[in-house]
Amino acid sequence: MRPLDDRDRRILDLLRRDARMPLKTLAAQVGLARSTLRERLTRLESEGVIRGYRVDVADDEGRVSAYLLVRLRKTPSPGLVDALRGIAEVRHCSSVAGDIDLIVLLEAGTVERVNAVRDEIAGHPDVADLTTSIVLRREIA
Repeated sequence: MRPLDDRDRRILDLLRRDARMPLKTLAAQVGLARSTLRERLTRLESEGVIRGYRVDVADDEGRVSAYLLVRLRKTPSPGLVDALRGIAEVRHCSSVAGDIDLIVLLEAGTVERVNAVRDEIAGHPDVADLTTSIVLRREIA
């Protein structure tokens, strides 16, 4: 798989928000011709970056959320942040001050998938330490 460029990341960001966005609208928002956008989507799908399109149900029943508290070997780590952009389960990533460098929110269908994504991120060469906190209940949505 080749690295994602800015347009790929923009496409993924827009599709995360609305997976049913018409191609014409999506193409206009990323500044591509519809045919070029379709080629990028096909490539992203064939490379496994886009694994499917789904309905985001409001109650999140059956979804597992987890916060990853990441300490880096060196900061900044644009390579890790780029890698996180390419992981469909990553919903948010924030750089923070203090002992922790990044806080990453994951949402997946199973605990096993959370663990697989966690292991993938923990294996990145810039990650010194990673703590996982599974969300038990959302108190304020």
